[in-house]
Amino acid sequence: MATTSENTSFSLPVRSDVGRAFFAAPSTSSAPVIELRGIQKIFGYDDTETIALDKIDLVIGHGEFVAIMGQSGCGKTTLLNLVGLLDRPTAGSYLLNGRDVAKFRASRKARVRNREIGFVFQNFNLIHKLNVLENVALPLTYRRGLNFRHQQRASLLLKTFGLQNREYYMPYQLSGGQTQRVAIARALINKPSIILADEPTGNLDSQNAEIIMDELTRIHHEGNTILMVTHNPDLLSYASRVIHMKDGRIISDVELTENKAYSTATKFVSRRKNLRRRRGIRRTTKRSKR
Repeated sequence: MATTSENTSFSLPVRSDVGRAFFAAPSTSSAPVIELRGIQKIFGYDDTETIALDKIDLVIGHGEFVAIMGQSGCGKTTLLNLVGLLDRPTAGSYLLNGRDVAKFRASRKARVRNREIGFVFQNFNLIHKLNVLENVALPLTYRRGLNFRHQQRASLLLKTFGLQNREYYMPYQLSGGQTQRVAIARALINKPSIILADEPTGNLDSQNAEIIMDELTRIHHEGNTILMVTHNPDLLSYASRVIHMKDGRIISDVELTENKAYSTATKFVSRRKNLRRRRGIRRTTKRSKR
């Protein structure tokens, strides 16, 4: 896809630590990033009870770009909220990098959300009383308070999105495409390994939608895992896998082997396997020397 000149400089730091496990995972884990087992989510009680998710089983590996599709009300956003630790299931288990999320304290969930998960929402969710620079720096502010280095880091990230001249604008002064790019910049400021995007192009025209998808593609090429909820079948060309949902259930799960994203995801998995194999060889060699 064509990329505008203002986006050609965008580049996330290469995740050379493809085999690393953040604080939520065992150090030698080869587990999937996300593993859901019999997940059920029920809203309401008795006559008002609604089953939003009905015994979902789902495994997502490192470096996959997964598109989730389905009619409104089928449970897509609920699923994304559970994966992002914004909600918790009524029943079932959720393993994040091999660790049971149900055992996490509230403070630990907050750290995971802040450091390892980037959220991109359809309605942007920017803070209207903060300017663009302050909005992007917000996740860093939650960790250590607002300081010049955080603002400088946010400024550099905004420059890669072609928004260096909009740093001190308020959200209401931006176009839809600019607002969504600010939201993505905010999601990336902590260099998360998982990106959750809920209809990231839903309110955009085709030109701005293409820019946003180009950015997500670049992020994916750096080895990040992406889950994207969408109604737009045209966006499937960016994904390595598509999941269709209906009435709170997964009715199909297909790998899109002809897409470039599938090749990227496959290469990333191969890198992890080779890294684990080399580590195993080094351990064996050390033992034999002893």
